[in-house]
Amino acid sequence: MTGDTAQHLITRLDEILDAERAALLRGDIQTLERHVEEKEALIAALNALAPTEAQDLPALQDKARHNQALYEGALDGLKRVARRIAAFRRIRESLETYDEAGRRRTIRGTIDTTVEKRA
Repeated sequence: MTGDTAQHLITRLDEILDAERAALLRGDIQTLERHVEEKEALIAALNALAPTEAQDLPALQDKARHNQALYEGALDGLKRVARRIAAFRRIRESLETYDEAGRRRTIRGTIDTTVEKRA
């Protein structure tokens, strides 16, 4: 592989990592999905480079690590949202309280989803 080809791979991956970071900060999942295959191909091609051609890789590795931390933060946020939604569903379906002896008591509720029309 020539130095020009290696530099092209490095430059393109750098561009993708920048776009990925921006998309992560915006929460733009579609942009992230568009870059996955090209990013994987570029990384595979860079892994095949000779060590002398891969001089700029440490900077890319730092960017990739930073983006990974952003991915993990986004995933953590999504998990928290899912738990919160599940808690709201439980609240809608039942009420948990304690009786006079301090025992937990669940009162099942019914959800009325009908609308009454009045003239």
